[in-house]
Amino acid sequence: MNFFKRLFRIGEAEAHSAIDKMEDPIKMTEQGIRDMKIDLEKSLEALAQVKALAIRAKNDTEEFAAKAEDYQQKAMLILKKAQNGDLDTTEADRLAKEALVKKEEAIQHVGRSKGESEKFNTSVDQLEKNVQEIKQNISKWENELKTLKARVKVSKATKNLNKQMAEIDSSSTVTMLERMKDKVNQEEALAEAYGDIANASKSIDDEIDKAIDVTEANAEDDLAKLKEQLGIDKKKK
Repeated sequence: MNFFKRLFRIGEAEAHSAIDKMEDPIKMTEQGIRDMKIDLEKSLEALAQVKALAIRAKNDTEEFAAKAEDYQQKAMLILKKAQNGDLDTTEADRLAKEALVKKEEAIQHVGRSKGESEKFNTSVDQLEKNVQEIKQNISKWENELKTLKARVKVSKATKNLNKQMAEIDSSSTVTMLERMKDKVNQEEALAEAYGDIANASKSIDDEIDKAIDVTEANAEDDLAKLKEQLGIDKKKK
């Protein structure tokens, strides 16, 4: 019996140890999830900012491209006016040249903003991957956290069960049951003894009454008294 008690105590200790070891991973997992959610917020904020820059760069590219085309058209119009005699040739050449310079500057801005747009788009793609990875990790860790909490509940239930079983004193329980059984047997035997005594007393009384025949004896006495009163016995004498 002591062997089983020791076994239950070992199980209880192991369950308690398992809970102690699980509590830290749960806290660490919860903290890790909180940290990842903070990282997710930062990544989403950075993603929004980089996307805004990418959109701005794209818009700048389109705007500078439109300006370059506009300066090209203006230079052509100026030269046509000079050709038609509506504008001095020298002045037309000067203005057309300035327009072409502006066109070249716009083209350079197109190249620059286009390069920035490509860089920003690459950064957006990378940030989106990071955001997706963080979301997946958060989901994974949250599932692991649920599993850990479930294991803690099972371990606590096991610990409580082992504790209850370890506290059971089988030897004293068996002894108590045996004592109760002896007491019941004793009470039953005593009841049977009283029954036998009661039956024995009734039997003796019946035998005595039968031997004496009290009723018949009383009748004889009453008859004798009645005859005496009537003087029947005296007349015969």
